Amino acid sequence: MSVNISRIDDSFSCFEELLALIMGSFAYMDGVIDPPSSAHRLTVATLQDKVRDEIGLTAEIDGRLVGCAFLRPEPDFLYVGKLAVSPEAQGAGIGSRFLAEAEAIARQMRKPALRLETRIELTGNHRRFAAWGFVRTAEKCHAGYDRTTFIEMQKLLS
Repeated sequence: MSVNISRIDDSFSCFEELLALIMGSFAYMDGVIDPPSSAHRLTVATLQDKVRDEIGLTAEIDGRLVGCAFLRPEPDFLYVGKLAVSPEAQGAGIGSRFLAEAEAIARQMRKPALRLETRIELTGNHRRFAAWGFVRTAEKCHAGYDRTTFIEMQKLLS
């Protein structure tokens, strides 16, 4: 099984497929996290904006879209968001390939670290990101909540 990781460019047109991938990959969070995932607010139009405003990455196996990640430059970090791998492709190393690409891009942009956020309830994600070298740097809450709803994690690049 050969996984192809590539950047989304102007020729990308599979926005409905991309939206379905994200929704399917984030579906396990429904009923687990509060507030609900921001993925529910995505549309084809907002994904088109995201592709224009951020660095989009896709993963394909045999021409089939199986993963994505979006990278947003910040003053001191490269933010990793909407990292999604289809359930049937999980365990194939796609997430680590996305993060390796994110690290390479961050270095090119002279960013000293990657940053991401993950929901407090998703302890499996906390462990996975920690195994990839991320450390918890903050606990935060969404507007209107008086409890921690997500954590920030960072990975310093050498």
